Amino acid sequence: MIDLRRLHVLRAVSHYGTVTAAARALHFTTSAASQQIRQLARDLGVDLLEPQGRGVRLTPAAESLLEHADAIEARWDEAEQDLRAGEGVPAGPLRVTGFPVAVSVLLAPMAARLRERHPRLSVRIREVEVAESFDLLFEGQSDLAVVEATPVSPPSADTRFEQRPLLDEPFDLVVPVDHPLAGREEADLADVAHEAWIAPLPQSPCRTHMVAACGAAGFTPDVVHLAVEWNVTAHLVAHGLGVALVPRLARLTPELPIVRVPCVGRPHRKLLTCTRSGGHGRAAVAAALEELRTLAAAAVA
Repeated sequence: MIDLRRLHVLRAVSHYGTVTAAARALHFTTSAASQQIRQLARDLGVDLLEPQGRGVRLTPAAESLLEHADAIEARWDEAEQDLRAGEGVPAGPLRVTGFPVAVSVLLAPMAARLRERHPRLSVRIREVEVAESFDLLFEGQSDLAVVEATPVSPPSADTRFEQRPLLDEPFDLVVPVDHPLAGREEADLADVAHEAWIAPLPQSPCRTHMVAACGAAGFTPDVVHLAVEWNVTAHLVAHGLGVALVPRLARLTPELPIVRVPCVGRPHRKLLTCTRSGGHGRAAVAAALEELRTLAAAAVA
């Protein structure tokens, strides 16, 4: 009989990349996590880890086993849903995560609406970055996440998660109120090719979108200032220190002397909802998704 807890340790090693990182996420010591993997290997009579440089990697047998382990995890979630299906109404705790803009504009009003319509449902929001949202879903500490699609996120074919489109959020060009483009219905980024730019940090997905949009317009932006928060970006623009691309959902300080201008070519980022495999079938998740779709449509209008 296989101990399912040992399977979970193996899944964690695959998800986090190393035994040490998996142990940290599971609140094990590294030696305890290694012992769980060794015992699972003895139970099955196969090698699950093999040396790779100074670390280890999963063997083909481990990769094959993981496909079954992910399926077992999904079936367990389905069993829990079946047990709750007789209730027929959203109830109990619903743990949701999202990056800052998603929490402010989508998850907070979603929670308020659900509180009014489903008093037996308790929504618990946690603000995290996209990568941590996937980690919390994997660890079973979250039920639903709003994430941005990024090159380093799990692919849509990853069977551990269900990722569904929520909205394509456009980026607007933000300029000072007295800028020549401020009165335009639409701005061509080529018209600001020679201006100073205010950009997110290099590791930010939004920085990638900005560089790609400028590249499509035929230039590389001259980044003079860096900012983490969108309202910091807005204040820098307001003082005439440069222009910026800001996602439509970002709520900027209203009294600032700045203008948002839609862009030619409609640069955008894709926002997704994500659960563990089969999670969209839960009544609480379904109710949350209905509210999120309504809020998303209104937010970018």
